[in-house]
Amino acid sequence: MSFIAMNRFKVALGKEEAFETIWRERESRLQELEGFIEFRMLKGPENADEGYCLYASHTLWGSRAQFEAWTKSEQFRDAHKNAGRGRTEGVMVGHPSFEGFETVLQQTA
Repeated sequence: MSFIAMNRFKVALGKEEAFETIWRERESRLQELEGFIEFRMLKGPENADEGYCLYASHTLWGSRAQFEAWTKSEQFRDAHKNAGRGRTEGVMVGHPSFEGFETVLQQTA
C-alpha cells in the first residue's frame, strides 16, 4: 500500500506569502522518482498566541521504500541544498517536524 510523508512547518505570522513563494519557486524534481504520486502544500490554522501559522507538506508515494529511495537520491539533495538558508531565515519558527504514515485502509470516490 501507499506511504504518506508529511512535514509540519510553523511559519511566522506575516511571513506566509514569503513561505508559499519559496515553495512555488522551488525545483522539487519529485516527478523524476519512481513511486511519486502527489505533492500538496497545506495551509492550516493560525496560532496567534505562539505567533505562527501551521503548514504541512503532504507527499504520497507508492511505498515506504520508494519514499526512502527519494531521501537518498540526488534529486532530494538538490531540492534541499538551500533549505534553512537565506530566504527562509525569519520565515519559520523552529525546524520542520516529519511524520510518515503507511496506508492501512483506503477508499476512493
